[in-house]
Amino acid sequence: MLKYLFLFGMILAGLNVLSQEVNDSIPLTDTVATPLKTIRKPRQVVAAIPVQPDTATIPDVFLPNTRRDTIWAVQPGYDTDSAKFIGNPYFKFTNPTRHAISIKQWQGKEAIFYTLIGLLIFFALIKNSFYRYIQDLFKIFFRTSVRQRQIKEQLVSSPLPSLLLNIFFLFSVGMFVALVLQDVGLGMQYNFWILFLYCIAALAAIYGGKFIIMKFIGWILQASEASDGYIFIVFTTNKILGIALLPFIIVLAFTNGPITRAALTLGVGTLIGLLVYRYFLSYVTIHRQIRINFLHFIIYLAAFEIAPLLLINKLLLTILG
Repeated sequence: MLKYLFLFGMILAGLNVLSQEVNDSIPLTDTVATPLKTIRKPRQVVAAIPVQPDTATIPDVFLPNTRRDTIWAVQPGYDTDSAKFIGNPYFKFTNPTRHAISIKQWQGKEAIFYTLIGLLIFFALIKNSFYRYIQDLFKIFFRTSVRQRQIKEQLVSSPLPSLLLNIFFLFSVGMFVALVLQDVGLGMQYNFWILFLYCIAALAAIYGGKFIIMKFIGWILQASEASDGYIFIVFTTNKILGIALLPFIIVLAFTNGPITRAALTLGVGTLIGLLVYRYFLSYVTIHRQIRINFLHFIIYLAAFEIAPLLLINKLLLTILG
């Protein structure tokens, strides 16, 4: 019975397959596909705006360079202590900031310094070599000894220390006068050393001429002893003056401002004081040997001391002013 049922089922399945093949299921013929119409969008024009690089950001110096050296072995390595600060604007390790520096021609006072050192050494040699002469010189000038005539004879009989101190006087007072002239604004058109040589030459001419004139007057008037006494006092005062002005020269050469003004005032005051004291000693010495009136002595001072100084002052203002 099962066999018949199975056979019947197979026949029904075959009929179902055949029943699907109908006439209206004929396949359609293939036709050419109609092309689709494309719609073009309008082209948009975009203006290219340059983008400025941001200067606030620090460039990354560790990015690889586009150009590499083919010899990698010679590429220097980065120092980890300072490499991270290379791009920092406040740390310039590889490209330091260079400032424009104007070279100033420095005009120092080395020459004046060594000249003053030479003057000090020169005076020290004279003092150490002729210590007794220096002591007698101060004794007879300031009248601190009762043996004036004996001391004077000892000083006159020592020509070498007298000559050396006269040379020291020329250099010392010449330096003082040159510094004073430049300090007051005279002789600025000349070099200091030219002015210094002019001062030495002027002092040598003045006192050399005075020595010759006084010798000639003493010979004419037959008063050689009085003229020799006056010459001795003049040159003794010069020696003391050269020593006394040395500290003021050092201060004037290396200071400025109020200290210079004070040194200038004291130096000129010392110079005037010693000259006045010299005139007093001259009158006392000449009056002992020649009966001379005080009025006559004043006339002599006006003619041979004050008038030449006024003429020299006028000449300095004309030439150096």
